[in-house]
Formats: sequence, structure tokens, C-alpha cells
Amino acid sequence: MGDTSYLPSKPNGTTTAAAAATTTANKPPPPNKSQPNNNLNRHPYRPNPNTYHRNHHRHRRSYLCLCCFWSILILILLLLLATIAACILYLLYRPHRPTFSVTALKISQFNLTTTADDTTHLTSQLNLTISTKNPNKKVAFHYDPFAIACVSHDTQVANGSFPDPFASDPNNITVIRSSLYSNSLLLETTTVNQIRSDLKKKKYGMPLKILLDTEARVKIESLRSKKVGIRIECEGIHSFVPKNGGGGKSSNSSISSVTATVSEAKCKVDLRIKIWKWTFSS
Repeated sequence: MGDTSYLPSKPNGTTTAAAAATTTANKPPPPNKSQPNNNLNRHPYRPNPNTYHRNHHRHRRSYLCLCCFWSILILILLLLLATIAACILYLLYRPHRPTFSVTALKISQFNLTTTADDTTHLTSQLNLTISTKNPNKKVAFHYDPFAIACVSHDTQVANGSFPDPFASDPNNITVIRSSLYSNSLLLETTTVNQIRSDLKKKKYGMPLKILLDTEARVKIESLRSKKVGIRIECEGIHSFVPKNGGGGKSSNSSISSVTATVSEAKCKVDLRIKIWKWTFSS
């Protein structure tokens, strides 16, 4: 047998080129280079609650400040209008306060009685006459009942009242009469010693003060005000007591009465204006 020799087959250039083109055409395109997605790394938006509360409080403060501003402005305007109205009334009518004077004070009983336990009680009876004058021409005063007290050394020694309301017309004088009493009124030792020391003085006697409290309305033609508290204080009164009526340890009632000295008495009228819980005197 003869040997068969195989020659290597030489590739055809055309076939190789076609195969390469086919391989190139069937090759998938390279994948796109991925871009980093920054949105995946971000936290979701959440409103800051502190910012919300801060803005809410800021709006509320602004609202409160605005309310306070308008309230104060309205109050100032009302006070200004009231002041202007009061000035106009004063210029038109020239109102004056009423005047009070003590006409007479008589002490018919003033008994200091000291018991076995060294306590002193007072039984007294006083007759008071007071006159009030309205000096205005077009202003009238309408008074409520009066509460009256007689005081010595800041201690009440008798009290009473004038129960009838009355009107004090312009340029008019009204006389008030009242009886003041005390029945077995317990006194402190210091007050008793002061009263007994005053009664030993021959010139003046013991000092007395009359206090009157009431409420009144002011009427100017057809205008009427609200009720205003009035306190009248009459000082400068001195008096002795009836004989056997307050000098010893134990005393009986005296029939005769003693007239107090009222020539130097002066009365002061104070307006007591009450606003809510506070009372102001003027």
C-alpha cells in the first residue's frame, strides 16, 4: 500500500472573512455603563416638627400682640373721651362737693363700769345734729341712709344711723338728726385710761370724732351718675360727760346732759370709688 499523504488545507480567504463578519454581526452590543443613582441613597423628606411649632408659636404671639395693642388703644380712647366729657361738664356746671358741719352734740349718758374681773364696759347715749349744704346751682345730690359712729382714741364709743334717704337740691341746706348708743361695750384698758385721763382735764375733755358713711348719686339736669361712696370725717370735737357718768369705778346714769364743744369742728368729705375689689379715696 502506498502511503497517502494529506496536505493541509489552506483556508479560503473569502470564507474566513464572511465567517468573521457573521460573528461580528451576531455579537450582542456591549452593555451600557451603569450610572450611579444618587436618588437611591437620599433619605425621604420629612418636615421638621420644631419648625412647624416655631412658626405656629410665632403666629400666635403676633396675634396676641395685635389684640393687646388694639385693646390698649381702645382703652386709651375711652379714657380720653371720658376725660373730655368730664372737662366739658366741669366747665359748664362748675360742680362742688357738698359741705357738712356738726351743729350740736349732746351727751346724755356716758357710764364706765368696771366689773370684778377688771373689765370695763361702756353704756352711752349721744344726740347728734349735722347740717349739709349743697353749694351748686345746677347740681343735686341724692343720698342713701347714713351709718354714723362716734370715735374716741380710735375706739368706737357709740353708733347709730340716719335711715331716711333724701335729696339735697341746689343751694339747699339739710339738717340731719340722729341718736347714737352703746350698750355694755367692752373697752380695752388702754382706752379706758386715756378717757379717764382726758376727763380730768378742765379745759377740753375727751376728743371725739364723728364718722358718716353713705352712698350718693349726682344729678345734673337730666343726667344721673352711678352711686358713689362718701365718707365724712368730723374732727375737732371735745366734750366732758355728765356728772357721775364716767369718772369712777362704778357709776350710775346721769339725767342731765352735757353739750360738746363743736366750734372748732371741721368735716372732710372723701369720695370712696370702688373698682372691683379695691376702694380709692379722693
